[in-house]
Amino acid sequence: MYEPVQKNTLYVGGLPEEVNEQILHAAFIPFGDIKDVKTPLDHATQKHRSFGFVTFLEREDAAAAMDNMDGAELYGRVLTVNYAFPERIKGGEHGWAAQPVWADADTWFERQQQEKEMLRLQAEENAAMEAAEELRRKKMAEEREGEKEEEDADPMKIAEAEALENNA
Repeated sequence: MYEPVQKNTLYVGGLPEEVNEQILHAAFIPFGDIKDVKTPLDHATQKHRSFGFVTFLEREDAAAAMDNMDGAELYGRVLTVNYAFPERIKGGEHGWAAQPVWADADTWFERQQQEKEMLRLQAEENAAMEAAEELRRKKMAEEREGEKEEEDADPMKIAEAEALENNA
């Protein structure tokens, strides 16, 4: 259902207006060879939509760029850098338009069911732990009672008590 992330393409969010594809390229080139840089345009304003994509030739370079550039500043704005998801084209075979209307509802319902099951299992585990703790307390109490009975049945103590009574 979910498509895997592209490990050599990075999503770069939080771009200021003055950043273009050349500036974005220059900001990321220190981490390795870049295959492509895109800053999708808003059709109404013909300006980029404050995010872009940088595709590296090597996965390791993309990982290094993400580690170093996520949270970095560019022209006074903090960047968000993550692995990019594959493009979803309207009406395409894998695009959002190809998904049934209820796909998101089914996913939500499955998550709700999973959460209920997790809560049920946690409640069962807590009940079992409480029962085990109660059993341990009872066993310790019984052992203490047994120790008191043993002290009372100690022949030396009985003899001492009788000797004290006889002397009195």
